[in-house]
Amino acid sequence: MPLEALQKERLKKLKNIQRLGINPYPAKSVRKQEIFSARKMMGKKVVVAGRIRSLRPHGKITFADIEDASGKIQLFFSQSELNGEKYEFLTNFDLGDFIETSGEIFKTQAGEISVRVSDYKLLTKSIRPLPSAWYGLEDVEERYRQRYVDLTINPEVRKVFETRSKIVKLLRNFMEEKGFIEVETPTLQPLYGGATAKPFTTHHNALDIKLYLRISDELYLKRLIVGGYEKVFEICKDFRNEGQDRQHNPEFTMMEFYWAYADYEDLMKLTEEMVAKIVKLIHDKYIFEFEGQKLDFKFPFKRITFNKLVKENCGIDLAEIKTEGELKKVIKEKEIELELHGVVGFGPLVDELYKSVARSKIKQPTFIVDYPYDMLPLAKAKDSDPKKAGSFQLICMGYEIVKAYNELNDPIEQQKRWKEEMALGKKGLEEYQVLDEDYIRALEYGMPPTAGWGMGVDRLVSLLTNQHTIKDVILFPTLRPEKKGKK
Repeated sequence: MPLEALQKERLKKLKNIQRLGINPYPAKSVRKQEIFSARKMMGKKVVVAGRIRSLRPHGKITFADIEDASGKIQLFFSQSELNGEKYEFLTNFDLGDFIETSGEIFKTQAGEISVRVSDYKLLTKSIRPLPSAWYGLEDVEERYRQRYVDLTINPEVRKVFETRSKIVKLLRNFMEEKGFIEVETPTLQPLYGGATAKPFTTHHNALDIKLYLRISDELYLKRLIVGGYEKVFEICKDFRNEGQDRQHNPEFTMMEFYWAYADYEDLMKLTEEMVAKIVKLIHDKYIFEFEGQKLDFKFPFKRITFNKLVKENCGIDLAEIKTEGELKKVIKEKEIELELHGVVGFGPLVDELYKSVARSKIKQPTFIVDYPYDMLPLAKAKDSDPKKAGSFQLICMGYEIVKAYNELNDPIEQQKRWKEEMALGKKGLEEYQVLDEDYIRALEYGMPPTAGWGMGVDRLVSLLTNQHTIKDVILFPTLRPEKKGKK
């Protein structure tokens, strides 16, 4: 039957319910037990509620299944237990309706734990039928758009988001156990910073100023280190006006922390401990499978320097190259094809090369260490090799899970780095960082040696739940507007 006809039938039932003087959307339920608990109360009276998932009338007996967040149970309605009008009213029910029932828990002859219903109450009349299933790529965007339906009919999807909630809780607990305090920094910022990305812009009418949705909370968290805190972290939403793919959504969840008197080596040890612990708590072991690949999170994780990784994958030795021009020449000689639109400067060119030839090759959890200094405008150069930043990324299955480095706390050098970035922007660099004078002022008051760290929470969750895209671990990912006229 077409959807429109099914809805007409349900609306007809709704009007009939209202004619009988029954409120199809009462405000109150007196549910006393969740279904999971009720199933254990054999021989006792319970009051349970949930969504009707099946209806099976057989003359003077009707079976139904209802489901709440804790589980499913069968209902047994009989004309002998209910009066005639009460039993006949069952014809107004449809799959998807919510009801409250009271009765004794018993087992049917088939051994099914059930409620022998002595009374019931309609809680919500559903006027749109649930689809029987969502399947195939043709429905994938509808699953994201109508997540409320996806969650209703696909319990495995609910499980993914329950696991996500557990992972976030574990991250928070770990940081607090290590002595970090959780803070909140502005989402609306007068100047965007802390990452290399395009921002979303908005306008504050009362102040008549342009504001930006944050692309990172880094600069505000480091202001707190200047202010005297030594261990701070934040789990928050960031926003970047960029393209979408399996690893990117314009709105995403980050966890960042900053640790005074620590360096990136300390952060690597903490990262290994944190990630391995979470993997073990989620999977009960350090090894699990992601898209057919067994991943081993026993630590210590493998380490490789950035230059060695690039050289192994394309034969280019970055230690021997000093300028953007030299690197472009070598890339051309080796016939490496890169998308260089909007890529200007040595650092951005190296980044594009690395992402193109090397990052996707890394499957097992691996620390890539000592990035070229030109790639990280907020990082401090290594004392032993000023051409490199004291830095690392944790990569797994081509995903950048964590990015961390020793924080640049020299205000003069930081100002110089930002001015260099902005100069590249004038030459055509599409994504670059901008000068934040207030942050420079904060550094001028003095920030102790500090190391900082950022994790893409959505990416970690997608790995741990074996989901191909982060859209499958974001409840409501960003989508194009729905086409007009679609029902």
